[in-house]
Amino acid sequence: MVIINSYDEFAQLLGKQIGVSDYVELSQERINLFADATLDHQWIHVDTQKAQTESPFKSTIAHGYLTLSMLPYLWNQIIKVNNLKMMINYGIDKMKFGQAVLSGQKIRLVADLHNIQNLRGVCKAEIKFALEIEGERKNALEGIAVFLYYFEN
Repeated sequence: MVIINSYDEFAQLLGKQIGVSDYVELSQERINLFADATLDHQWIHVDTQKAQTESPFKSTIAHGYLTLSMLPYLWNQIIKVNNLKMMINYGIDKMKFGQAVLSGQKIRLVADLHNIQNLRGVCKAEIKFALEIEGERKNALEGIAVFLYYFEN
């Protein structure tokens, strides 16, 4: 885990890999709970019997936004930012879903510092990320997550 205490320490990581998280499983139970939370009960996510026979994947698949929602959990395995007043999710650029995550598959986060700016004391960090699927060549999701870090003075 990388530990950051200031903008200057963060800036030293520019163009470098920040880290790789552990794998986390997207189980059918997690998929079902996400379906309940988002009211998205499309059969490709929750009907295991129908998915085995009618889905091109022969399995239920995780919601794309469930895959995306794992980003903060996995990010916190890679980096710890000290001396922080607050952190705000600012946006995601160039997000692309590359491959469906089948129920029971595991994903992990690989993150690089793509860009960093000091905006009048606020650190704007652009993190190039990939959510990899264990044992697969193609990523589940890629993009650039943008965070605003407000450090204590």
